[in-house]
Formats: sequence, structure tokens, C-alpha cells
Amino acid sequence: MEEKLAELATKVAELEGAGGVTNTMFAETYYFLTIPLMFLIHCGFLAYEMGASRMKNVLSSGVKNLLAFAFMIPTFYFFGWWVYWGFPTGLTLSEGPNGISGAAYASAIAWGWGESAQYMGPNKVDQASGVFWGAFALFAATTASIFSGSVIERIQTVGFTICAIVLGSFCWVIAAAWGWHADGWLVTDWGCHDFAAAGLVHAVAGFFALGVLINLGPRIGKFNSDGSANHIAGHNLPLTVTGLLIIVTGFWGFIMACVIVPGEAWSWSSSGPTTIYGTPITLSAISFNVCMSVAGGIIGAWVYTRDPFWMMSGALAGIISVASGLDIYFPGLTFIIAVSAGMLVKPCADWLERRGIDDAVGAVTIHGTIGVYGCVMLGVFASGYPALLGAAGEAPTISLMGQIVSAIVFVACGFIPGYVVSLILKNMGMLRVPEAVEKAGLDPAKVPSQGYPEGISASAPARNN
Repeated sequence: MEEKLAELATKVAELEGAGGVTNTMFAETYYFLTIPLMFLIHCGFLAYEMGASRMKNVLSSGVKNLLAFAFMIPTFYFFGWWVYWGFPTGLTLSEGPNGISGAAYASAIAWGWGESAQYMGPNKVDQASGVFWGAFALFAATTASIFSGSVIERIQTVGFTICAIVLGSFCWVIAAAWGWHADGWLVTDWGCHDFAAAGLVHAVAGFFALGVLINLGPRIGKFNSDGSANHIAGHNLPLTVTGLLIIVTGFWGFIMACVIVPGEAWSWSSSGPTTIYGTPITLSAISFNVCMSVAGGIIGAWVYTRDPFWMMSGALAGIISVASGLDIYFPGLTFIIAVSAGMLVKPCADWLERRGIDDAVGAVTIHGTIGVYGCVMLGVFASGYPALLGAAGEAPTISLMGQIVSAIVFVACGFIPGYVVSLILKNMGMLRVPEAVEKAGLDPAKVPSQGYPEGISASAPARNN
């Protein structure tokens, strides 16, 4: 009898081990697939911004976008990831209430340095950290790319790259540590809940862009002496609209990577997927809500503008407006919020333009304003829901005040560094290209190749000035 029980226990242990391996392999594959999907976001931003540029600037805008991605990966590897695990309780390296933050924890995963670097390579001890890190690194790159479109056609490449590093490997990471981490003080003290990062990615990036735009100034010819604005059209609206649709496609990967699936030691629960806060989530909910949010955003913008550029911008606004609560909302409510967001983007962009801000692609409004709107809407519709793992009453709960406070913090995390860093660069002469270069075009001065055949490019300056 005892031998049979021992044999049974051995078989159970083997099955559990096999199940653990299967879960880990699924988790690795899941996050591995989110990375190329999020690469589509950068393909989209590349097309979007090059299409929104005039022909004399098209390659310069492309180079800038490529550099935004390229510099995010090593800088996030060497210090961005460390910031996320070290600073959830504030600007100190103190340990949080759940014991998964602070100096000791951050040092253990300081990927690029010391003993921990051995785990970030070809080894069989840790098969999961690389893909999980890769998903977060693509979040960082996405944040930098959100900002890049607003400043096209007049920013210096080096100045832009410095701003992108500050935003992508520090500003949003601080916001994520505070509002997207179980030890984050916005979560534990205020019940912040921002499942798919409406505030801590989009609002941070949008208001960082605003801080830079104030110091960068408008493109030559954008505003008249009486303050009225001129429309400066990009050279290829179909490319821009297609780029926007590719960005929307890539956001499926972005939202997938916001889900914690069972595997290794990172999941709150072995029974099913959760949000990054440990609260339950299903891919079914995401499927319903993302589709409804894209449709609602397009419809709202179409009702207000009939303009294909703003319709596809409305699709982005629709996703962002419900991103904080994709794990909580029902599809009907998702659609209503998204329609309202689609109707808001154009008038909000016009309001900003009337105040002398030249945001070339509307990033401040689409990502910044709508990101704040999405955070606050969750406080309106989901107050009382658990913000963190545990039943209501045993864990921080979502509240309107908590979401407002969180949104204000996210705005500050973006705007203040954006303004300060760009002001320093401006005083050093590293922010804006010289007037003659801007008039002639950044491509002839900065890029050793041509974007279009010579016959087209030869007539471009007459049409583009």
C-alpha cells in the first residue's frame, strides 16, 4: 500500500512538473509574441510621421523615429528597468509593503551590471526574464515614439534623441513604478488603476511633448502675425492614415503585454491571467473592448470631422480613452466612452493650436488629453472596484479622487521633465535646427540620401515652403 502511494505521489509530482514546464513555455511564447506585435507600433509611427512630413523633411523624420527606438533598448536595459523596480515608493530606494521593490530588489535585477547580468543571456536557469523585459522595453520605445511626431520638421536630431532617452527610459518608468506596480505609492495610497497605461504611458508622453513644444516653438509659416494658424499638410496623407492603422494593430501586442500570465514566478495566481495589479482579466474581455473602442473612436471622429486623418486618430483615442479599464468595462460602456473620445480629439487639438502650440500630428491631444480623460473616466465608472489583488475592503479600491490624483502625477511626470530638459537644450543651442536649414529642408542638410526620385524632389521646395 505504501509503495503504491509513493508511486502515485511520484506520478503526481511528475505531472505537476510537466504542467509547470507547459505554463512556463506558454508564458515565454506569449510575451515573445507581444514583442514583434509591438514592433508594428514603430512601423506605424514611421509611416505616420514620414507621411505627415513635407517631402523636404521626410527622411529626417524617419531617421528620428528609428533613433528613438534604437536608443531606448540599451538605455532601458542599463537603467530603465532598474528604476521600475527600485522606486515604486517614491524617489527613494525603500522597500514597499509587498516587498518587491527597493534597493535590494533593484540591485538583483540590474540587468547590465554585476552578477545579475549573467541571467540576461544564453542560459537555461532563467528562460523567462528576457521576454518579459523585452515587452517592457517595447513599452519604453512606444512612449518615446508617441512624442516624436509632435516635433517633426524643426528639431535637431541630437536634441530629440536626448529628450527621447529621458522620456522613454526614465519619465514613464517612474510613472509606471508609482502607478503600475504592486508597491507603487499611487496604487497602495490612492487606489490607482491604469491597466493598459492610458496615463502612465500616453498622458506622460503627450504632456512631455507639450513641455518640449513650448520651448521648441512652431514651424516657420505655421502662424500669421495676427496669431491665426495655417494648415501645413504632409506630403502623403494615405501613408499617414495607413501608419495610424498599423499603430492600432500593434496596440494589440501592447495590451497583450499588460496581462500577467502564469509562468515561472511572476504571476499573482497560477489559476489564470491577471492584470499587473493581480486583479483578474481575460483575453475575451480585451477582444470585446479593443474592437469596440477602435470602432467607437472612428465613429466619433467621423461624426465631428469627416476627415480620414482624424478618424484614424480617433481610433487611437478610442483605445486610449478606455485603456485604464479594459479589464473592468463592459463592451457597451467601452463604445460610449470611445465615441466621446473620438469627438473630443479635433476640438481639443484646435484649442491647443489657438494658443500658439504647433503639434504637427496632434500627439498632445490624442495621447495626453485623452490619456487623462481615460484615467478619470475609470474613476467615474469603476469606483469601489479593487485596484490591487484582493477583495474590495481588503485592498485599495478605485476612486474618482484617486484617478484624478494619479492623472495629475502622470501629467507632471511628463510635462516637467519635458519642459526642463528642452529648455536646457535650447539654451545650449541643441534643440532647434537653424532657420536656413528649416526653410531648405532637413533632408538636404542632414540626410545623405533622397526620399524620392530627382524629378519629384526638384520641384518639392516650391510646393513645400
